[in-house]
Amino acid sequence: MPTKGVLSINEVNALPEENFEWLFANVIELCPEAAPIVAAKRPFSSSEDLKKAFDDYLEKLDTHEKESILSRHPDLAGKITEEDKLTIESQNEQKSAGLDSMTDDEKQTLSNNNCLYKEKFQFPFVICAKENKVKSILAGLEVRLKNNKEVELKTGIEEVKKICRIRIDDLVWPDL
Repeated sequence: MPTKGVLSINEVNALPEENFEWLFANVIELCPEAAPIVAAKRPFSSSEDLKKAFDDYLEKLDTHEKESILSRHPDLAGKITEEDKLTIESQNEQKSAGLDSMTDDEKQTLSNNNCLYKEKFQFPFVICAKENKVKSILAGLEVRLKNNKEVELKTGIEEVKKICRIRIDDLVWPDL
């Protein structure tokens, strides 16, 4: 019996369109418009096939649309976190990385570097929090601040794909 996910790929394929759209509305942070486009590609042969459809959606976006996708992500441990306005998915992801228990120095470093990053690239720093902890996030942010915008746009979208895939894993049983 699968330990992750709530639906099999066959159940995903059988969902009415509005249920599919609701279930997958936030696998890409605050991007419900992806779900109907992906839903139209059913049936999927596997959960990997479903993940690839979301990856393809992201890849086909133009530069401005990719920047928009990145801009929908919250600053890590930023103001929206403090105001408790994160999506439930982002709350869980940031908590799993330990961002809710940073030292004051770590918070200040993250805040300062988030500001520098947004000033340089015009979108927030995006990293798959579930694959990282505080120290690797801080180190990654410092390294990525040295990139140019083209590299950061590509890197940021690759991180969005990782986040999306993990969120799909939480919804769909793994392939057997």
